[in-house]
Amino acid sequence: MGNPILYIVIPCYNEEAVLPLTSGMFLKKIKDLAAAGKISDKSRILFVNDGSKDKTWDIIRSLAEADEHYRGVCLSRNRGHQNALLAGLMTAKDLADVTISIDCDGQDDINAMDAMIDEYLAGMDVVYGVRSKRETDTWFKRTTAEGFYKVMKALGADVVFNHADYRLLSKRALEGLAEFREVNLFLRGLVPLVGYRCSSVYYERAERIAGESHYPLKKMLAFAFDGITSLSVKPLRLITLAGQLCRHHRHAHHKAGGLYGNGLDKHDLRHLLPGRRAAAGDRRHRGICGQDLQRNKSASTLHHQRDDV
Repeated sequence: MGNPILYIVIPCYNEEAVLPLTSGMFLKKIKDLAAAGKISDKSRILFVNDGSKDKTWDIIRSLAEADEHYRGVCLSRNRGHQNALLAGLMTAKDLADVTISIDCDGQDDINAMDAMIDEYLAGMDVVYGVRSKRETDTWFKRTTAEGFYKVMKALGADVVFNHADYRLLSKRALEGLAEFREVNLFLRGLVPLVGYRCSSVYYERAERIAGESHYPLKKMLAFAFDGITSLSVKPLRLITLAGQLCRHHRHAHHKAGGLYGNGLDKHDLRHLLPGRRAAAGDRRHRGICGQDLQRNKSASTLHHQRDDV
């Protein structure tokens, strides 16, 4: 058995400013690992263009034409970071023995790949890249991110604290991931569900080399919502419980001061049955029928309307 074929999978969205700077770093890492005898020289760097509006795809094509170690996948439109990453992983699944996913911005320390490969060669199927500290983040981002992980844990979701999408996956781990059919993807929560032996590698995250972050507050909140709703049933249970409490409160209110408490007796209710009008000779009830109840008019409104007839 020869050295494993590694595919580094990198989702890209409007990265024309950073791609020329980081592509060389990834190529050097591939060659260094191959020279050290840890991976095959057939290893590749797979860029996934997530419907970029700038020259990202043109740069990827130029890189692939210049060096066989570069490959590219172009999505027909913007599908979001998680879908682009999954597309790259599923493409690499049939071509590689092992994959490492990483963002294009150069913030994740590529030297941690050496330790990831060592863990894989030692028998691990999943190796998480975990941030040792978050000093490069703003206070707001650091606080909200740490709060998000704590909420996920409290809701019973199995997530790795301070781990994003920098991870190694073996071929059989990828095959296990392919069996999921999730719509709202949250890969950092799905991967632990795959199982198999796993470990973590710790690293320090740097500042973004160039360009701007593609995760503003709105996207971060949407991403967190997808994670919470796709991995835990507790939100549904809480909503159900809240509905039951509201129903109980409403029932208690009606018993204490609802229809009967507003002056309507059983005789009145008989004339309020759906589709039945009041007796023609009883002018007190004329014109009040089941439609009044169906329109959710309150008992007091019906009572006032009855007196006006």
